[in-house]
Amino acid sequence: MLSVTAAIRQRISVRKFLSTPVSESQVHELLDTARWSPSGGNLQPWRVIAVAGAALAAVIEVAHAELARSADGVPREQGADLVYPPKLWEPYRSRRFQVGEDMYALMGVARDDRTGRLAHVARNFEFFGAPVGLFFVIDKRMGRAQWAHLGMFMQTLALAAVDMGLGTCMQEFWGTIRDSLHSHFALTESDLIYCGMSLGYADPTAPVNRLRSARAPVEDFATLRGF
Repeated sequence: MLSVTAAIRQRISVRKFLSTPVSESQVHELLDTARWSPSGGNLQPWRVIAVAGAALAAVIEVAHAELARSADGVPREQGADLVYPPKLWEPYRSRRFQVGEDMYALMGVARDDRTGRLAHVARNFEFFGAPVGLFFVIDKRMGRAQWAHLGMFMQTLALAAVDMGLGTCMQEFWGTIRDSLHSHFALTESDLIYCGMSLGYADPTAPVNRLRSARAPVEDFATLRGF
């Protein structure tokens, strides 16, 4: 069993998976572990929809239909809860730009290769080849604190996956078609799909899986007082 520190340092966003199946019992075990994630007031404000096989294929079909309707191969975001704030400011804009450039460089996709970049973006809607897709749902009436608790739940699940030898990719990109997914899953009016997650075995030969995004040093984000 990995230490928590080792799992944190090993976790990456896997963007190419093997076709090796992940069983229902494995998914259940992951969720059984993640349910012990911190939850203020023990509200446990998360819900999860896991899809595999025909159910996963059906979701991919919904996504491809949205891509086909878009004018430029990129779907417009649905709903008011955007993936990123508009007009990102520094240092966040540069961080986002750099990780994208690093990823495409590993894949051998040039900056001016719009077709190649859009093809990679579209693979978000195929879970990057993963055999399992997860969707995280929260009640729209919940506040910012509960959204934070959902994020902690997702992180706990991702780290448990590393411990089981599995890889994940948290995909806010699925939020661009959350209204369509809401209809597809016949959710209630108060339900909101926050994002998706790919789950499977990472392809160790894929260059894109060598990406380790840079992190700011502690001194850039922390102030230590009274020590």
